[in-house]
Amino acid sequence: MSALFNFHSFLSVVLLVICTCTYVKMQFSTILQQKTGFRGVFWKAARIGERLSPWVAVGCLTMGVSIIVF
Repeated sequence: MSALFNFHSFLSVVLLVICTCTYVKMQFSTILQQKTGFRGVFWKAARIGERLSPWVAVGCLTMGVSIIVF
């Protein structure tokens, strides 16, 4: 099944994108400086990861546990 049709997989993909974009922005800040266009989506994901990092961490932890258990 595609990640777009399965809600559990969709949440996993969204959390992975947020975490990856935040990591890339911290390591290579010049890549995600553009706030518009296609790169703007990744800039926004990195911003979410920066501002809501405790919630993103809890989300990653619960998704990891749910993947292992279920």
